[in-house]
Amino acid sequence: MKLIRVLVANQPRLMRELVLATMSDQPDIEVVGQVDQDAAVLAAVESTAPDFLIVALDSSDQLPKPFVEMLVTHPRLKILGIAPNRDATICYWLSMEIRSNRVESSEEGMLGAVRGGAQLV
Repeated sequence: MKLIRVLVANQPRLMRELVLATMSDQPDIEVVGQVDQDAAVLAAVESTAPDFLIVALDSSDQLPKPFVEMLVTHPRLKILGIAPNRDATICYWLSMEIRSNRVESSEEGMLGAVRGGAQLV
């Protein structure tokens, strides 16, 4: 079984710890690292080659420009954006264009997106 590689980045500390605890308990998911500074995210993606990058979103559903550029330079990467203040989670991936899909804001929704999103083309 191929493990789904996940990098957790730039979340508020408590949120990052909850995401890490959820992901670390799963036998089919390998947490390859965590980053708490925006400036270190690209280097971490390049050094760990994750399948998923989990990040915090601000008040909009728009993926910040540095993450859009990351999808272009790393087209196999998928980004799971969590906006806890809006109870929203969105999965982004590149397929000729950047696409997104709403995800249920729950542990099951997050795990389903990571597991099912690994299959997205």
